[in-house]
Amino acid sequence: MARADLLVDLVKAGSRGDRTAFVRLVESMAAEEREKKHSLLADRLVQGLTVNGKERRPFGLVSQDEKTGELLHEIVPQRTLDSLLLPKTVRVSCEELVEEHHRADLLRSYNLEPRHRVLLAGPPGNGKTTLAEAMADALMVPLFVVRYEAVIGSFLGETSQRLRRIFEHVASRRCVLFFDEFDTVGKERGDTHETGEIKRVVSTLLMQIDALPSHVVTVVASNHPELLDRAVWRRFQLRLELPSPTQAMLEEWFRRFQTRLDQSLGFTPRSLAIRLKGLSFAEAEQFAEDVLRRHVLTLPESDLKQITKTRLDSWQQRFTVKPDSTGT
Repeated sequence: MARADLLVDLVKAGSRGDRTAFVRLVESMAAEEREKKHSLLADRLVQGLTVNGKERRPFGLVSQDEKTGELLHEIVPQRTLDSLLLPKTVRVSCEELVEEHHRADLLRSYNLEPRHRVLLAGPPGNGKTTLAEAMADALMVPLFVVRYEAVIGSFLGETSQRLRRIFEHVASRRCVLFFDEFDTVGKERGDTHETGEIKRVVSTLLMQIDALPSHVVTVVASNHPELLDRAVWRRFQLRLELPSPTQAMLEEWFRRFQTRLDQSLGFTPRSLAIRLKGLSFAEAEQFAEDVLRRHVLTLPESDLKQITKTRLDSWQQRFTVKPDSTGT
């Protein structure tokens, strides 16, 4: 049974002819029913918004033959917020957002909605995608990752249509919708090198983000936030920076890794962090996997300390490589 407050608000929206609010409330009801595994009822609620057989706005029912799955990759979250090394301000902000969604009923009793639009910025390899997954885990919802290779069409009109289908698909679901490398589709509209059609795509994208109900948490990530359209910034209630890890963070990462491995690498976490200064978290994982491969392949005579030393020498050599005189 739908929440009483949703039903009351639905009647109010209908009586005053506020179709946008009416649609959002129906989608919220559908999301609740879908969460209870009442998929048939959820689909019927969304179908009920179809007018004279025509697709209604701002969202519509996405049929299976539209193959929306080609545009989105659904992930069952495996990472947790506690497993990540985050700047304190980022961790607190994420925990607050999660609390807002878990206590959304209280907020709504005061005519407030939980925040649901998050912009993550920072250099590659430092946990933007992983943080989106951890947020989905904390919210206990699936993570939908936009597949750009399927969304970006050879004709820009196709791109707008495919983006619209994505938003239609997630509107009646409790989920985290994740756009990686958001600058790919959220470029600055004032860029003189971009065509008018690209600017229309950006406008459509921003309007669709605005129209999403609060039970859809939209997380976008960018390695180049300076390329984003200025209108993008004001739409996101949380703007979080994920910088490259400090030496202390790398040291803690290697400490946790050795704890999980339940075996010493032959070097202290501090020594590893100093010698591998400048690594991103993704590169730290690559280094650890590099060590583990040699460890497994040389069992049972494996010498972890010697393997780690050899890998350290190899990785440090990699850092000292300079471009040749031709710049290649």
